[in-house]
Amino acid sequence: MRYHGPMIGHLRGKTIQTEEKYLIFEVNDVGYKISTTPATRLQLNQKEEVAIWTHLVVREDVLDLYGFITKEELNFFELLLGVSGVGPKSALGVLSLASPDTLAQAISTNDTDYLTKVSGIGRKLAEKIVLELKNKIPHLEYVGANQNMRQDTDTMLALQTMGYTEREVREVLKKLPTEITDTGEKIKFALKNLNH
Repeated sequence: MRYHGPMIGHLRGKTIQTEEKYLIFEVNDVGYKISTTPATRLQLNQKEEVAIWTHLVVREDVLDLYGFITKEELNFFELLLGVSGVGPKSALGVLSLASPDTLAQAISTNDTDYLTKVSGIGRKLAEKIVLELKNKIPHLEYVGANQNMRQDTDTMLALQTMGYTEREVREVLKKLPTEITDTGEKIKFALKNLNH
């Protein structure tokens, strides 16, 4: 039996430890293990008190907490969970590849190639996500998605022409801060991280 619910829906505290796929978020001397996207971990790794939106997944043998900086990311995560065959880890993986508005644009334009190329998910699952979420996306009112998606694609292609593999580029784009929106700046950020 699995329960997806809002039992812990919002936390305010600070990050005290960051790992590869999760962080420890301290609230009133209690440390919560929260699975997050690379971009979220990067933004929260500043030891300052911040608020985070969360979603608790309850199974018979485990409680998993997922966290997001914005309510839009949380909404998108919960929409993805409503797609049959998409579990919490898969949903988090999809959200790790791009911003919600970029993903929304890919879904609303039936761009399964974008979903499979950037996220690495299979075509069948990408098609199912598009089919089941296409009519739900407009209610989220995302903006600027065309430009974001085009920039992400341009960034990926530019870096691949420089000799980096698709996998390398995909991994570094997952760490891209949301405030970087210009293609040139995205490429600079990626090159800096790829050369480390």
